[in-house]
Amino acid sequence: MQHAVGAPLPPPHQPGHAGTGTGWTNQAAHHPGPPPPQPPGSRSAQIAPGWTPPPPPAPAPPPAPAPPSRDTTGHIHLPPGAPVAAPTSPHNGHGTGNATLAVLLIGPAGAGKTTVARHWAQSRRVPTAHISLDDVREWVCAGFADPQDGWNDQSEAQYRLARRTCGFAARNFLANGISCILDDAVFPDRPVVGLGGWKRHVGPGLLPVVLLPGLEVVLERNAERTGNRRLSDEEVAGIHGRMAGWYGSGLPIIDNSTYDVETTARVLDDVLARSISSPPSW
Repeated sequence: MQHAVGAPLPPPHQPGHAGTGTGWTNQAAHHPGPPPPQPPGSRSAQIAPGWTPPPPPAPAPPPAPAPPSRDTTGHIHLPPGAPVAAPTSPHNGHGTGNATLAVLLIGPAGAGKTTVARHWAQSRRVPTAHISLDDVREWVCAGFADPQDGWNDQSEAQYRLARRTCGFAARNFLANGISCILDDAVFPDRPVVGLGGWKRHVGPGLLPVVLLPGLEVVLERNAERTGNRRLSDEEVAGIHGRMAGWYGSGLPIIDNSTYDVETTARVLDDVLARSISSPPSW
């Protein structure tokens, strides 16, 4: 018996079934449902005419993530910044230890404030940030009011804005368990704008320390500076003279004329440890 090229092969002959393709097809049409078992190896045992397997169930869509609230960044809750309270860790003879602190390092240009503050922050055993007023002040690019071009209302406004920005940053760091040290050339003869301003911006727990080396050292270090941070000798001498007013103020003063950066940072840590136990009056 011949079959057309490309037509399906007839099923094997079974008792009670016609040996033609037409009879096999008709039987399948009259008996819906799964086909009867077929001998292994037969074509009909591999592919049953008239029957297709059910499609697999569609996977369930993943649940939509909940939108983050206004007080979160991703899944990390960030407490809001608040005025910094006085630290309560007692002095144990090993510096500030694990205390969470807000420090203000005061000094004239060339005293080494920024370098010492950064080194102290890097050498602590707990997370500590360094916030430099000059760095924040220089965030202003177009329209930067350089005090070397003359002190005016615009330069004064930019200094005050930088101080307030640094204060906000310090409060946020402290609220999230990160200590911070700020550095600024605060004058004792301007208590409302200087030290009083920092106290308002950061909080009563701020610990001020004055870094005041001798005039010759300050002049030498200032001569090594570049850009708008390098001042004239006359300006440096005038600032240094005004800073001498901190003597007798009750604030701790470090004369780092003969100290390197590492030694100064270690002395600063000891001074801060004593300030924790007996906060200065200011």
